[in-house]
Amino acid sequence: MTYASHIKAVTLLGLPLVGSHLAQMAIGVTDTVMVGWYDVTSLAALTLASTFFFVIFVFGAGFGNAVMPMVAEASAAGDDTRVRRVTRMGLWASLGYTILMQPVFLWSEDILLLLGQTEEVAALGEEYLRIAGVGLIPALLVVTLKSYLSALERTGVVLISTIGAALLNIVMNHVLIFGNWGFPELGIRGAAIASVVNQFLPLIILAIYAWKKQPEHNLFARFWKVDGEALWEVLRLGIPIGITIVAEVGLFAAASVMVGWFGTIELAAHGVALQLASVTFMVHLGLSGVATIRAGRAMGEKDETRLRMGGQVVLVMSFVFSLLTIGLFVAFPEPLVSLFLAEDEPARAEIMEIARVFLVLAALFQLADGMQAIGIGLLRGVQDTRIPMLMAAFGYWIVGVPSGYVISQTMGYGSPGVWGGLVIGLSVVAVLLNLRFWKRSWVA
Repeated sequence: MTYASHIKAVTLLGLPLVGSHLAQMAIGVTDTVMVGWYDVTSLAALTLASTFFFVIFVFGAGFGNAVMPMVAEASAAGDDTRVRRVTRMGLWASLGYTILMQPVFLWSEDILLLLGQTEEVAALGEEYLRIAGVGLIPALLVVTLKSYLSALERTGVVLISTIGAALLNIVMNHVLIFGNWGFPELGIRGAAIASVVNQFLPLIILAIYAWKKQPEHNLFARFWKVDGEALWEVLRLGIPIGITIVAEVGLFAAASVMVGWFGTIELAAHGVALQLASVTFMVHLGLSGVATIRAGRAMGEKDETRLRMGGQVVLVMSFVFSLLTIGLFVAFPEPLVSLFLAEDEPARAEIMEIARVFLVLAALFQLADGMQAIGIGLLRGVQDTRIPMLMAAFGYWIVGVPSGYVISQTMGYGSPGVWGGLVIGLSVVAVLLNLRFWKRSWVA
């Protein structure tokens, strides 16, 4: 393949993945906005409960994410039996994890109280989590099916199912949170019910699609039959992936806590800048998925040249998008920040001034975050997850978090110093991951 054909293939595969990530993100934003319209206390409880749910979810998503490189490699090698085995055991591992986690949701109020939350917020958080916890079951099964279909380069249906869930979420929130159209007013419980229903919709769509369009894999035949060898492979790859994702999520949670030490205005500005960076990061996340798929397929074909050319193309595309983002964040900070602030907000000027500084740092942060996302995607594609997990934990927690604390507190740079720590931590991880991929030969 030429570089031009690689660029075309990455674009066609990547655009639906980017779109599905943005649609998934829109679901969370919609929940936050609509519950915020309903009640401030419910919003606080939702913010806390969503974080609680997300940490549990992202670790379990490691099993589904592990399916992607294995299916890509097996499919490229023409091994339909292996495709079926690893996908089915990915579903098994995801289902088993969700069952184990249900008690955590059922008794989440006690956990939230131990974390120092008020009784009212903890009680509302448990109301949400007892319902939303059921949605973890379809949510993780969806991750596995998305990985399976994406690895087969069937990304269009992934995008359609996610957009459908995002649109349904708006309607159901409108109905169940506020009690419109004759339905009871359920507040935060309504948001939880909507979340559960919106997890089942893509599960049904993707399962039917897999059954109808990929009959050669016979995915659900004798589903009850355990395959110990394939299950171990999924666990071997999936647990390090889950730990890596939790380590990164924890980095941003720690950053938010440290920024919060400097006051509400700084935390608000941090939230705005982080939200903008999260939106643009969806492009890098989509490209990371493409890197995993194409690296996995190159491994299945035992084509080292294609593996490296594809990796170069994805890395350059991520870098170019980072440069565009840097230009956008540096040149137009005020219009971007204004999207999140009301005209009559009393603290508008203060938030704007701090957020402008954060956006400059977010521009650098984008470059590092994009590079580490591509590095981790390529390494997952060649099914290398244990050492990258250790590298990520080192960069995020041994370098990133302490650096943010020292720069912001000891050196006196305040809240922008926390973002400096993020940039340093992500940069270290990006360098380590990319050195590991590019310095080794992966095809025997």
